This record gives sequence, C-alpha cells and structure tokens, in this order.
Amino acid sequence: MRAHEAGWAHAEGALKGPSWLREPADANELVRHLWSTTARKADGVLEVGGVSLAALVAEHGSPAYVLDEDDFRARARAFRDAFAAYDVYYAGKAFLCTAAARWIAEEGLSLDVCSGGELTVAERAGVDPARIGFHGNNKTPAELRRAVRLGVGRIIVDSFVEIERLAAIVAELGATAGVMVRVTAGVEAHTHEYIATAHEDQKFGFSITNGQAFDAVRAVLDAPGLELLGLHSHIGSQIFDSSGFEVAARRVLALHARISTELGVTMPEMDLGGGFGIAYTTQDDPSDPSQLATEMSKIVEHECRALGIPEPRLSIEPGRAIVGPAMCTVYEVGTVKKVALDGGAVRTYVSVDGGMSDNIRTALYDADYSCTLASRHSDAPAVLTRVVGKHCEAGDIVVKDEFLPGDVAEGDLLAVPGTGAYCRSMASNYNHALRPPVIAVRDGVARIVVRRETEDDLLATDVGDVS
Repeated sequence: MRAHEAGWAHAEGALKGPSWLREPADANELVRHLWSTTARKADGVLEVGGVSLAALVAEHGSPAYVLDEDDFRARARAFRDAFAAYDVYYAGKAFLCTAAARWIAEEGLSLDVCSGGELTVAERAGVDPARIGFHGNNKTPAELRRAVRLGVGRIIVDSFVEIERLAAIVAELGATAGVMVRVTAGVEAHTHEYIATAHEDQKFGFSITNGQAFDAVRAVLDAPGLELLGLHSHIGSQIFDSSGFEVAARRVLALHARISTELGVTMPEMDLGGGFGIAYTTQDDPSDPSQLATEMSKIVEHECRALGIPEPRLSIEPGRAIVGPAMCTVYEVGTVKKVALDGGAVRTYVSVDGGMSDNIRTALYDADYSCTLASRHSDAPAVLTRVVGKHCEAGDIVVKDEFLPGDVAEGDLLAVPGTGAYCRSMASNYNHALRPPVIAVRDGVARIVVRRETEDDLLATDVGDVS
C-alpha cells in the first residue's frame, strides 16, 4: 500500500530504503538466489553462461537482455519432472521467441498463447499445435479460425459470445475444437491487484458463484463441434502461498462434480493455473517445483476423495517461474547525480541507458528489483542508490532501492536479475527508444535470438505525410 499521497518515494523513511533491504557486507557479492544458476563474478565482472557481460556489451551494445539457456531449460525440466502426472504449459506471454518456444518443446512442455502474434511465433517455431493452449478474453474471429485450422489442442473460452463465435467457426470449417471453460473461483490471491485474476470483479472467465460457469459449460455441450475438455482456473501471478489454490481447487472441483451429476458429463481434464512467484529481491522466498507439486497434488487428491469423484488429468501454468530468473538485463551507466533533500539527506540517482521502455514493471506494479555492479570490483563503501532510466518521465525507475558501491560512475555496467518475465514482452518504443536484443548465453558462447531494433525498424511503419 502507498503510504504517501505522492507515492512511495515520498513516504517517511523512504531514504532509508524498505525495511527488508539490508546493507551488504560486500556490495560486490551476488545474492545467489536472485540470479540464474550460471551467474558468477570473476574479478568483479559478472559472467552468465560462461560469457563476460563486459565482453557481451562490447560486442552487442547495451542495454541487452541476457538469457541463460541452461538455466531456462533446467527450470523447464524441473517443472516437467515435479509435475510428471500433469501437463505443464509455459506462459508465452511472459517471454516468447522462436528459440524459447523450441526449447520448451524440446524439454517436453506445452505452450500457452493468448494472441494471434504469440500463435504465429509458436507456429514458426514448429511447436506441435496439439500442445498449444489458446487463452484470451477477446479472441477475434480471425484468431479463432486460425487456431481451429492449425488444430490447437485447447481453446480456453472466456465469454458466451466467444462460445457462439467458435461454434460458428467450427461449423463453417467442418472441424472440431477442444474447449476448456475459464472460471473464476472468487479467490483473492495475495498479489498485486492487476495480476490477481480469480476474484469476481475482473474481466476474465465465468463466475462459479453466480452460476455463469455452469451455464457456459452447458452452452459448450449444446454446440456441435465443440469438445468439452474441462474447467480452467487461474488465481493470479507471482503467487507464493498455496492456500489460494486450495480454495480454488475446492470450488472448481465442486463444479466439476456437479456437472458430472447434473449433466451426465465427466470432463477428462482440469487446469488449476499456477502463476508461481520468483525471487526479485531478498524479501521473496519462492517454493521449488517439487514442493509445489506435492502441495497441489495433495489438495486435489483430498478434494476429489471428499467429493467421491475420480481425479481429472491436471495441467498447470508455472507462469514467470521458468523464464523469470533465467534472464538479466545489463545497462551502461550514463550519469550519477546526488540530490540534496530536506534535512540534509541526499539521494543518489544512477541513470542508465534503458528504463521503462525495457522494464515497465516498476512503474506499472511498484515492482521491486535488485542490481549489481557488473563490470568491475569496487572497494568503495556501499551507498543506498536509486537506479533510473533515461526517459522523460519522473516514474522511470528501474530499481527503487539498492546498495551499490559508492564509486559507481559513468561507463560502469549494472545488471538487474529476474527480468525474464514480462520485461521484453511488455517493452515499448516510448520516447522512440529501440527495444534491446535478447542474447542467449551457454557454455561460453553468446548468440542473438532476438536482435536489437534499429532506427529503420522504428520508421518502417511511419508512412510520412501522405496528405
């Protein structure tokens, strides 16, 4: 909650940093659980995947997203193995490119998309359409038609209009479509309000409480060509507490049982969502996949036993938990400014060559991030610092509070961990910035998987004065 009408930056004690942030004994050290598994420092220079970020920037420029392929693949396998009895769907919206889509398929995961563009990437990457789920609260007729033609494995319907639309399309094409019904279980997940998705007052799904979900299932059953696979629930994102899943599972399974009893239909599948949290700072303590699998399996087993129904085949969507920790963003420092404030306090602003165009989450969600000096070792005492971007916006903040060596200066490199999810996906051309590249690193080799935008790209859609 904001503590001051002008925002958290003006709240009492803001210059001391948040209560959870502790001054480190050595500001050069990495906080290990915030970084991908191959990240390490050698003489103060950060390496990821055996590649020096100083060398990477010298070759490819900054800012740049650095994707640890081994870490990405290992996290995908960890969820696949822990949830061996489930289907695991990678969240394309978190980060998607053709290389990542291929890695996901190679590691045995399925893929969740929520737009025609994401479906295009999946198709280009050669992902088996039967292992694709198509989400979204306002899929266009063109998107649905394409999904049906491709043979997408499941389409998650989100409104009565969409059910009618999809039924008309399968009739037109003489096809069938596997359908899941998105339901809202009335659960208030302990996360930011913009990423909590199972409470009643929001745009997604059919309410279980008011009977819409049951009516939606009946509408799907009444539509020739639509094959009802099951119910889909998703309580939000950046979730650490399994208690929300317990409540949601109980309500969704109760509806599942009611449909079986009253409509005589046993649905083979159920999706419990996921949206598992990652560690952005030292205040975050995420569960590992095996722990999550154990807790969720026990919840489903207990509820099904209580209802006297067989367990459906389950699927989950880990969300950011695979790609989030696998990527960091590296920036170059442009200026350092010490701003004198009331009472003799001083705020140190370190400006970098990116900002809210490559990571909007701090401005959008009040998200917290960490960072480290990535290009050298420093013996200077740690100073509480705010890392800001280059955009013409006071809210253009990359890292609200972090202890960095007090001699950070122009030309230094800073790296921010945990930027794999939603940073590149939500990147923009604000102030006509060029979106950074994504550089995959593995075994000492760096390769571009998404190139940096150019000014020609920026102008490609600007048709000029045609009047």
